[in-house]
Amino acid sequence: MPNPLFGVVLHSIGGLAAGSFYIPFRKVRLWSWESYWLIQGIAAWIVTPWLAAVLTVPNLLEVLADSPVKSLAWAYLFGALWGIGGLTFGLSMRYLGMSLGYAVALGCCAAFGFLIPPAFDGKLLEMFGDDSGRAILAGVGVCLGGIGVCGFAGVCKERELTEEQKKQSVKEFSLVKGFAVALFAGEMSACMALAIRAGEPIGEVAVAAGVDEIYKKTPAFIVIMAGGFTTNVLWCLILNFKNRTIGDYVTGSPRSLAANYALSSLAGVIWYGQFFFYGMGTTQMGKYDFSSWTIHMAFIIVFSNLWGLFFREWKGVSRRTLIAVWSGILVLVLSTVVIGWGNYLGG
Repeated sequence: MPNPLFGVVLHSIGGLAAGSFYIPFRKVRLWSWESYWLIQGIAAWIVTPWLAAVLTVPNLLEVLADSPVKSLAWAYLFGALWGIGGLTFGLSMRYLGMSLGYAVALGCCAAFGFLIPPAFDGKLLEMFGDDSGRAILAGVGVCLGGIGVCGFAGVCKERELTEEQKKQSVKEFSLVKGFAVALFAGEMSACMALAIRAGEPIGEVAVAAGVDEIYKKTPAFIVIMAGGFTTNVLWCLILNFKNRTIGDYVTGSPRSLAANYALSSLAGVIWYGQFFFYGMGTTQMGKYDFSSWTIHMAFIIVFSNLWGLFFREWKGVSRRTLIAVWSGILVLVLSTVVIGWGNYLGG
């Protein structure tokens, strides 16, 4: 039986993982962005999804073989489109930092990811017809308001700090370039919501084969992540050859190389943790389980902003801007409570 409050807890753990995965990259030395992004991608989109599925789905290969080809194909395709968003999402971190980059990219992603699945199923208008649906819609509105407050804080930061101050915490800080990349990343990343929806028949096959309901999303993530890996590996290798950084993977002392591989792989494992817990969380959210996407995005923004404050990305800003950041975080936390309550009413 669904337990929305437990689902929110699982989503919070997933949000913590997603909001933290970029931290190991801060210690990578001498590698270009495309090199460490590719290594984390191998860990995040190939190794860890398979490992998680093998541990939770005993008859994994049979489940995949028995799944509808159409579902597998669409999950892979939407995963590849989402991969483009993930690729540009990494760039938004370079140009905006963790706090602002996450807020802008995931704000757009939250809105599109929430609206598209019910619109596809013709259920969007139905949500206005009961208390549960109205509460969830109100929670989404609160979430978008919190994202807007975080974005406002970022604009204030841009106005208050000198170029030198901004680049002390974010070396390649660029508001215009970063906003453009983050908005595009958010729109494309919303394809993950469609990929998860396309993979639902795979989960049904898994449950029919005796897999625990809470792990039913795990096999689909193998296919979805493979799609994301495809677009990312192609682009990273193109950049490696274009920028003449293909030698990153073998150049340097054994100790330096081992550290870079370990840190990049750790980032990938942490990154996949978000969807492992997200998949379990959605099984607990009741009939409006697509609201999970907005909860997930809200928690990511909360934790990424907390990390941004920890790493002093907001050093030197005014008291008003810091109040705006903390206000945005609190509003986002409130939104998850409202959405969780709406799902509880539906249950």
